[in-house]
Amino acid sequence: MLKVGITGGIGSGKTWVCRIFQHLGVPLFEADLEVKKLYSSDKDLKTELIRNFGQESYDENGAFNTSFFRSILKDETKRSILNNIVHPRVFERFESWSLEQTAPYVIKEAAILFESGADRTVHKTIGVFAPIETRINRVIERDNRSRTAVLDIIKMQMSDEELRKRVDYTITNDNENSVIKQVRDLHQVLINEARHF
Repeated sequence: MLKVGITGGIGSGKTWVCRIFQHLGVPLFEADLEVKKLYSSDKDLKTELIRNFGQESYDENGAFNTSFFRSILKDETKRSILNNIVHPRVFERFESWSLEQTAPYVIKEAAILFESGADRTVHKTIGVFAPIETRINRVIERDNRSRTAVLDIIKMQMSDEELRKRVDYTITNDNENSVIKQVRDLHQVLINEARHF
């Protein structure tokens, strides 16, 4: 089975692109959603996080402490430790999930596809791109974040220039080019690619 990774910077619209692929019948694995599930369901992961980052990792009700880990992500060393703990578990989950699918190809949505090494778990990659100001405005409206907070996130992510060099296919989500047409066209390309797997 052909495995396709899809990524893009915050506000690029990769989730919307993934929904279009889903509408076309392509199974979708949402890595960020799986991570959230693991934080609450994987006891070994919980123990490992507390061992590395302290009791603050989870609140008094035993729920994952998102705000605490937002501060962790700003520290490159701590972010690397967290990724090394979490991502191998997500990779395993993706592999077992893929085996359950029967479609010609599947899509794995991951915000940090290359940074996490998840690109090694797929055969092809798609990058979703949008103008920087469009991205910033989308996130401000969607998440009610300040411009500074959005820019801080963008700085932590791979640049569009670097991402373009790494992906196999691109989708432009600039409110001018039809995203639906781009996805439909790429879907046909991937169906053909899948015949070789």
